[in-house]
Amino acid sequence: MKIWIATGGTGGHVFPALAVASEIAARGHRVTISCDGRVNKMVADGAPAGVRHVHIWASGVGAKSRLHQIIALFKIAVSALALTIRFAFSRPNRMVAFGGYASVPAVFAAHVWGIPTFLHEQNGAIGRANRFAMRWVKTLMTSFKNVSGIPKNTNAHVIYTGLPVRHEFIERAGTKIPGKMRILVTGGSLGAQILDDVVPVAIGNLKNKKVFVTHQTRPENVARLQKFYSDNKIHANVLSFIRDMAGAITDCDIVIGRSGASTVVELMTIGRSAILVPLSINPDQAANASNFEKLGGGFSIPQDKFTPKWLTATLIDLFDNPSRLEKMASKSLVPNNAVKLISDAVIAG
Repeated sequence: MKIWIATGGTGGHVFPALAVASEIAARGHRVTISCDGRVNKMVADGAPAGVRHVHIWASGVGAKSRLHQIIALFKIAVSALALTIRFAFSRPNRMVAFGGYASVPAVFAAHVWGIPTFLHEQNGAIGRANRFAMRWVKTLMTSFKNVSGIPKNTNAHVIYTGLPVRHEFIERAGTKIPGKMRILVTGGSLGAQILDDVVPVAIGNLKNKKVFVTHQTRPENVARLQKFYSDNKIHANVLSFIRDMAGAITDCDIVIGRSGASTVVELMTIGRSAILVPLSINPDQAANASNFEKLGGGFSIPQDKFTPKWLTATLIDLFDNPSRLEKMASKSLVPNNAVKLISDAVIAG
């Protein structure tokens, strides 16, 4: 069977696509991955042996100028036409898209030729590109059980599969918290200024608490934060990049960070409590954090209410009640079988 996988935009779309491509290829099917130029090298380097890689001419529309939006839409339209022609001569049996504007051309081309099409939504609120593509989709697969914004008039079958994560997270699923007041602070690949402003001050106010902090921040903030922690006699490791994120999550008792889909699902896969501060301009992050909070795994707090005073009080309450931290970590744990569930659904058609 020939399977076409469409992805692009960011690593959050690419890594799940590569994980599913590996699984489907291992089952003996022929796999082709299409992506846009932003992640071309990422896909080329990460594609499993035997999986074909196709570069398409597309880019995100986003909140740019009107001219940039017109150019982006033109690229998407041209790519949709090119894939429609390509599918006329080499038609895949299934098409699975992992969201973003780079997936839209392949979804449209598959619709033209009546190819069963599967779309994965990584966030707790459906994105604009996926909402637009839903009209041509047979099955929508979701990372969270509750996803807002799905069109009410859709004919697509909606199934909960979860979000694929790397093997190192699954290998650490269900590990117990260390119970040593270890805090991991991470604002994503570029850090988050609000975390750098609030967290060190809040931890500095933890009197008689022997905490250890791993704090991921922007490169330009490393020296400043390290000095603050050192001056306040707080044991801390300040980094601009955490290579082994699965290990960092496993080694902590609680995470303080943003709520991108990958971050939230990684916490759910290992089973760790968290204080999540959604990016204020991103409704997707708010929806992701809300899903996590409903599990009982932690807190979702708006950025304007995330203050040193609030955080200090919350951390004191948690560290004074270690059984509560253990219970929160247990509640956050959700078995991650996303790669198998997605692969099974796509192959079954």
